[in-house]
Amino acid sequence: MLLLGIFLGLGLSICLSICYTIQFNRYFGRENFSKRNILAHFAVLPLVGWRHKFAKVKKQQQYLKQQLQNYQNLLEQAPLGYLQVDEENQLLWCNQQARQMLSLEKWQPGQVRLLLEVVRSYELDRLIEKTRDRSSSQEREWVFHPSCENAEAMVEQKSVVLRATGLPLPQGQVGVFLENRQQLFEMSQARDRAFSDLAHELRTPLTSIRLVVETLQDRVNPPIARWINRLLTEVDRLIDLVQSWLDLSRLESNPTTQLNYQPLEIKALINSVWESLEPIAQRQVVQLNFTDVDDAWINADKSRLYQVFFNLLHNSIKYSPPCGVIRVEVNVNVPLQNKNKSSPENGPLLAIDIIDAGHGFAQEDLPHIFQRFYRGDKARSRSIKGEGNSNSLDGSGLGLAIVHQILAAHGGNITAMNHPETGGAWLQIHLPQVIAKSVTQDYI
Repeated sequence: MLLLGIFLGLGLSICLSICYTIQFNRYFGRENFSKRNILAHFAVLPLVGWRHKFAKVKKQQQYLKQQLQNYQNLLEQAPLGYLQVDEENQLLWCNQQARQMLSLEKWQPGQVRLLLEVVRSYELDRLIEKTRDRSSSQEREWVFHPSCENAEAMVEQKSVVLRATGLPLPQGQVGVFLENRQQLFEMSQARDRAFSDLAHELRTPLTSIRLVVETLQDRVNPPIARWINRLLTEVDRLIDLVQSWLDLSRLESNPTTQLNYQPLEIKALINSVWESLEPIAQRQVVQLNFTDVDDAWINADKSRLYQVFFNLLHNSIKYSPPCGVIRVEVNVNVPLQNKNKSSPENGPLLAIDIIDAGHGFAQEDLPHIFQRFYRGDKARSRSIKGEGNSNSLDGSGLGLAIVHQILAAHGGNITAMNHPETGGAWLQIHLPQVIAKSVTQDYI
């Protein structure tokens, strides 16, 4: 039985082999049946798949080219300027708006040239490098002076205020959007001049009105005296508003000429400011927690910095809850980002933190805190409890703008945040040019 099964299997295999051979010969032709023809036939089979793949890739390439052309057409018609550079800062492409803003007369579409060869702008080049190094969007605004071949063209060519936003792209490339801010800048200047002229015109009649109100104070009966006092308060408020606007205009136009530098000890300055504000703090039952370093001196304008801390501490008192504590911390930092000895920021920086326990700033208000006339969250506009009448805490909207300008004129800066522990406002000041104790002895 075993042998019979073996012979049957062998016979079946031979029959199947003969059948497949006959079908194979019919398919290829008996006269062409050779090893070379068989290999040629099977070699054709994968080529068909490759043809389909190549056709698909070609179709996708055409689609991407069309998409790129569509994006370029959109950027070409965009109201903003756009340019793109490679990892070596070679200009790859820019639209018509960018060519007009940057006066790119020598550059033609399709050329690849270094950006500095066609645009003489350190600010733009620094923005691109900063965007590439930090791999994040960067923004800068500056006055651009187009380069000209001759003096006559330079006289006719006007400078423009540009704002640029750099965007990091793959392979070290950077895209830059450009916005012409010249018209907005001129409108802002015209507005400032109009307000400044108006402030000058209002100061004299307001002073006269105040003199009349002071004269009436001693000549009216008590029921009417209340309204006279209220009128005097409002006139003083208008005078302060006018004076604040004039101060801000002067600081913005020429900040350095408005400063009278002298050696100044921060501890004594803040203590004198708090003594002036202590009656208001006592009504609010607000205390000061002052932590300072010994002999922290700077070279600054005393009256201007007094104005800064008076404004900031006054705001902290107004927005602190009853029985609250205002923390003022003074520290000396050494900046690591600037090692140039000729720079005024090379020495130690004085860091001053003012922290209250109030409601803090709304997140959407933080980028605009130091803008003129900006009014933020109403939660920071409560009424002072404990006074006879509810006096609104709404100010003119110029106080923090003036603070920002004064500190900028001193080469410093101020940042607004919310403190993670108290939840209140956290204002951090940095001032350069810290004077050593041995240097201050020459002035005493």
